[in-house]
Amino acid sequence: MNRLLSTISLTKRAGKLLMGFDQVKDAVLKGEAEIVLTASDLSEKSRKGMDLICEAENIESFTLPISMDEFAYEIGKRTGIIAVTDPGLAGKLRTMLSRETEK
Repeated sequence: MNRLLSTISLTKRAGKLLMGFDQVKDAVLKGEAEIVLTASDLSEKSRKGMDLICEAENIESFTLPISMDEFAYEIGKRTGIIAVTDPGLAGKLRTMLSRETEK
């Protein structure tokens, strides 16, 4: 999980991370988001809303074993929804997430 948080932090420093429901929704609808990640303690209503948008636009969405407070510590903003706009970084996160689920 530390590598996952480090990669998310790197994505923010690279300027390829979007945060918050509205900003992520706009990026998904415009085709700018490569992957959407949600916090484990995000409200069910927000999670379902984002999942529907991602499904309609064929964007992968993952719920992480990371809380909004952990996001806040790593990226400087307490949020439950983030999107990665860089294909390379999104691919790296996908690989990490697939390894996590295989364990």
